[in-house]
Order: sequence, then structure tokens, then C-alpha cells
Amino acid sequence: MLKARLMIQLISCGLMNPHIGNFLAGKIYRGELKNFCTPGLNCYSCPAATFACPIGALQAVGGTANFNFSFYVAGFLILIGAIFGRAICAFVCPFGLFQEILYKLPTKKLKLWQPLIYIKYFVLTIFVLILPATVTNFAGVGAPAFCEYICPAGTLEAGLPLIATHSEYRNILGELFTLKFSILILTIIGSCTVYRFFCRVLCPLGAIYSILNRYSIYNLFFYKKTCIDCGKCSKICKMKVQPNSQTRSAECILCGECEKVCPTGAICLGFNKNVSAKEENFK
Repeated sequence: MLKARLMIQLISCGLMNPHIGNFLAGKIYRGELKNFCTPGLNCYSCPAATFACPIGALQAVGGTANFNFSFYVAGFLILIGAIFGRAICAFVCPFGLFQEILYKLPTKKLKLWQPLIYIKYFVLTIFVLILPATVTNFAGVGAPAFCEYICPAGTLEAGLPLIATHSEYRNILGELFTLKFSILILTIIGSCTVYRFFCRVLCPLGAIYSILNRYSIYNLFFYKKTCIDCGKCSKICKMKVQPNSQTRSAECILCGECEKVCPTGAICLGFNKNVSAKEENFK
């Protein structure tokens, strides 16, 4: 399961970012596929990216002069989240993979103060939904506030590569880039010490999937009759979820580690129908 997850993460990252040569050329792919979103956080302006970022797309259409809300983007995210929940975070998101790699570095590991996990809902509400629609320029167009002021994925995947290849960009760097670069550094340090720091604290896409995680078809299921209360599932969970009592937790990314260590098969990840069939076998 865990090896398969890593393989899926790598394949997903490759499919979303196949234009590697653009990093050296300093170009951005602008083909027809940019009209479609990825399910994970992957910057539109990344030179290697084929698709658009769903958070960037939400802001772009929410901040147009007519304040049109993109039913495509919203519907896409609701559909994906209703089916897979936060499994998207664990299996598909490139920036999630980046954070996992950072966490493997030999640094001191810290425990996240739990109230911080609610910041991502604030970021989603204010920077993704409200500001792009309400703070506009003379033409009535709103700025993509999350992308412009916060997103460390954009700084890493687009900002730094484009600055490295375009001297004219380096000449106009100012306080805004300093702010975003500082957030990126904070995210990197946080991800080295706290598992998926950005996912848990700041990611607005994670906030959307967290809400839908409680209702998704693919989820974590627990069979109390076969549980021996060994506590292995709780100990191994890096997201600090209690799988034997929080089967629909908003913080669970459905990575499968708890299922792997369970000695009695009391934990199962899967789709409702498949899990119901397994439950019948227990009866």
C-alpha cells in the first residue's frame, strides 16, 4: 500500500509537470490543457505544469469584473472530494509529496499545536473566496489574493524558476516577493519538523477536502468487534488522528498506514460498497 502510494505520487507529479525543459527555457506552457484543473495544489505558472491550479482558478473567476463564480471549478472540487476526500492530499498532490520528502530529513520533529489546523479554513474563506471578489481594481477585477500573498507552492514552482531564468524579473523584486519567500522558508522549516505542516495549517485546498472528507465515498472504516485496542494505529498516524474513534476525521489523509499496522484487520480503507462486503464477512 505505502509503496504503491509513493508510486502514484510520483506518477501524478510527472503527469502534472511533464514540460521539464521549460525550466531551462524560462517558458510557461499555455496550451488548451491549461483550461483544466488538477485535483492537487500545483501552480499554473510552473514552467513544467500542463494544467491549472484549482485554487488559482477559483480566485481568477471569482475576481472577474462580473463576479462570475466558476461552477466548473467548484463542481470539479466537490466531485473529487465527494469521491476521494483527502486521499487526494496523500496520493495526488505534488506539494504534499514535497513536504513528505522534507519531513524525512534528519531534523528534530515537533508536535503541532492543534488549534493551528483551523487557520486553513480562515485562509480559504478570506484569501480565496472573499478578497478576490470584493477587493478590486478600477476595472472591477480582483487580485488572486492567496496566490499573490501566500502560496509557497507558487513561489517554489514558479517564482524562483522564472526569476532564475529572467533577469528582468530580478530587477523588479520587492517587498511582496520578500513576504512570499519568507512564507516559503517558514513552510520548508515547518515541513522538516512537522509532518505536512502546510497541509495541516495553511492549505485552502486541504480545507476544502477536509470538509468533504466527512462524506466521501472513499474513506476509513473501523470494525470495533475485531479491535484489540493495541493502539498501533494511533501511534503510527503522522496526522495525529485516532483511527479507532475518528473514522471520518477532517484531518485524515487516508494514506493507509494505520491499515497496514493493524494486526486484526479492524481498519479498512476503501469505497463504501467494497467495505460493506467486507463487513458482511465479519458478521
